[in-house]
Amino acid sequence: MVKRKKTTAKKKTKRKSSGKKSGLTTMTYSLSPELAEIVGAKKMTRPQVVKKIWEYIKKHKLQDSKNRRMINPDKKLATVLGSRSIDMLKMAGQLSKHIGK
Repeated sequence: MVKRKKTTAKKKTKRKSSGKKSGLTTMTYSLSPELAEIVGAKKMTRPQVVKKIWEYIKKHKLQDSKNRRMINPDKKLATVLGSRSIDMLKMAGQLSKHIGK
C-alpha cells in the first residue's frame, strides 16, 4: 500500500488597502470651457466627467430609443461630441479632446 501525502489548502491572504487611491480616480484634469459648461466644474477626474456626461444624457433623454448604444447629442452636447449620433463606446475618445492636463 502506497501512502499519499496530505495536501493542505493554502489560505489566501487578503491585501490590506492602505486607503489611498491611485491612477485615474485621483488625477484631476482641466476641462475645456464647452465640457465644463455641461459637467458644471472646471477641474475633475476622468471618471467623474464620464459620470456627469451620463447624468446629462439621461436627464435630457439623448439615448436613441431603438438602439440604446447610440447618443443623439443636443446643441449643448454637440459642442463636445459633434453633431452626429455617436456610439457610447466612442464617446470617451471624443471626451479626451476636451480633457487636458
